[in-house]
Amino acid sequence: MKSFTFERVDSPAAATMAFTRTPGARFIAGGTNLLDLMKLEIETPGHLIDVSRLGLDKIEPTSDGGVRIGAMVRNTDLAADARIRRDYGLIARALVAGASGQLRNKATTAGNLLQRTRCPYFYDTNQPCNKRKPGSGCAAIAGFSRNHAIVGASDACIATHPSDMAVAMQVLDAAVETVDAAGETRSIGLADLYRAPGNTPQLETVLAPGELITAVTLPKPIGGTHIYHKVRDRASYAFALISVGVVVQRDGSGRVALGGVGYKPWRARSADAELPRGAKAATAVLLADAKATHENAYKLPLVERTLASVLAQAKG
Repeated sequence: MKSFTFERVDSPAAATMAFTRTPGARFIAGGTNLLDLMKLEIETPGHLIDVSRLGLDKIEPTSDGGVRIGAMVRNTDLAADARIRRDYGLIARALVAGASGQLRNKATTAGNLLQRTRCPYFYDTNQPCNKRKPGSGCAAIAGFSRNHAIVGASDACIATHPSDMAVAMQVLDAAVETVDAAGETRSIGLADLYRAPGNTPQLETVLAPGELITAVTLPKPIGGTHIYHKVRDRASYAFALISVGVVVQRDGSGRVALGGVGYKPWRARSADAELPRGAKAATAVLLADAKATHENAYKLPLVERTLASVLAQAKG
């Protein structure tokens, strides 16, 4: 790990100001992803800004009947919160399906959404990776692509987004609140937070340099049966081959999103409308633009079969 300087701030404004005055700075909260990347010298920030003590660790009701989750709420606390378990059970289920208890104790809500891909070629600094070194090429495309994207990929990158929680929040129409160095705030729908890889896969979100996520908001509860099913190579401590998050209502209508298939949690509202017709119809819409390799083509039928199982479970 390369040497770096460290600074602790006490407000979001101080955090964004510190970022602008220090070239090469990065925010750090739980550090469960960033520190690993620094140890491997995939990321080499010259300055770390500790944002873990900004008071952004509360889960509060909103005026419209929803909930506001502070960016620094730990994954363990979010999964255990009574309101989340009762009204947004999909989030609690997705969180428990991800990582270990020790990691959930440290990982934060915003950090979970912003974690970087677990593509093995991204982590291997001896391999070309456009996400790690723009213009160097993508070793995954001609390499071992079993775990890689089947939708939303490009000729420059076929990496997937690793978050389980993000899949659940996509189903529930979450949005992130941010503040920048000028003190300007904005709300970004989670569906719009992540950039498609295109020719610039190193640009993973629409956040501007120094823009800090302060909270995640959820609209009022939608009821229904909440199910998150994660398919992986082993029963625990593994990232998804594919995952399915659904909310199904009594009349068979609902919402669905997928994990492990693209650069972001994958949802198509037109697929929601197909849920009453069954898994085959919904999958056909969700994966309409799928482009699989020989090694990850198994994900196409796996999505349909997993969604069918989840819908059957939801119907009792």
